[in-house]
Amino acid sequence: MTTTVAKPDLSERGAPRDGEPQRSNRRLFMQFLALGDVPDTSPLKDALASASIDAVLYEDLNDPRGAGVLAMHEDPGFFVTTWRRLLNDGPFESLPLKQDFTMLGRTYSIGYEPDLDEVLLRRPRRTVLNPDWPWAIWYPLRRRGSFANLSSDDQRKILMEHGSIGRSYGEADYAHDIRLAAHGLDRCDNDFVIGLVGRELFPLSAIVQTMRRTVQTSQYIERLGPFFVGRAVWQTGQ
Repeated sequence: MTTTVAKPDLSERGAPRDGEPQRSNRRLFMQFLALGDVPDTSPLKDALASASIDAVLYEDLNDPRGAGVLAMHEDPGFFVTTWRRLLNDGPFESLPLKQDFTMLGRTYSIGYEPDLDEVLLRRPRRTVLNPDWPWAIWYPLRRRGSFANLSSDDQRKILMEHGSIGRSYGEADYAHDIRLAAHGLDRCDNDFVIGLVGRELFPLSAIVQTMRRTVQTSQYIERLGPFFVGRAVWQTGQ
């Protein structure tokens, strides 16, 4: 007798709309790369502008010859075709890659979102491309395995504490976050990639400091970083 195994449901889910649950199989993938030996970012700006892709170019605060570049696309195949060709040609071709800072993640839902496409596609793109929010901190993190063993209610309480801090900073226009799942996409086995962007750098540092006191960070985070800190000098649409 053959046992039928249910097909896993891989769709993202949101809050019910008109009595029907929202489902989507669309996600936005984002990749961050850090580069060295970039005394002048102007040639990189020109190359990105002519490529017609969604991207951000940062100058590295902690390396006067460093830069960071963020690209995004719904199709992960983009990163091994169009994006790969761009990085292996022109002004990007000879630049050394700082592999410890490479991050790749995908947008995801938690099941309560009133508008899935807004959360999965539009808001993350709008956030990183907002010219009024040039400062950015990007970093990966890995949770301790013990977090997965908590009950759903305990997990929800811990995440709500984290979320309420994020909302307060966002509503004050101090810091805006991008949360990406990185499970199986990261060579260091990180769980998430976090981006914090805003008008000024200090509030981004302040929210990281504030988050250190939460239950999630103080008890259930195994590692954070490395941290890339930079300011956007070019974004798609500029």
